[in-house]
Amino acid sequence: PYVWGGETPQVGFDCSGFIYYLFAQQGISLPRTVADIWNVGKPVSSPAVGDIVFFETYKKGPSHAGIYIGNGEFIHSSPSNKVGINNLNTGYWKNHYVTARRVL
Repeated sequence: PYVWGGETPQVGFDCSGFIYYLFAQQGISLPRTVADIWNVGKPVSSPAVGDIVFFETYKKGPSHAGIYIGNGEFIHSSPSNKVGINNLNTGYWKNHYVTARRVL
């Protein structure tokens, strides 16, 4: 389930906790918050699989993030759909997209 501050499958995830957990499973250490992940990432002009995509949602600046999985889609944890896949190019996500960043 979606849990604010959650970072394990047993407890649940928020968006940055989900990213933090998945990258840790691959031996990659990331900061824990969207803002801190944003700061360590390098901007890219268009996302590649594994890049982190950022959105401006409830406050100014990046406040939500997911992992780009290809074909215009990203996986993320959100209150509305728990862990799910959405398309960058439609509706809400298109209107709130900020940029993609690469952390590797």
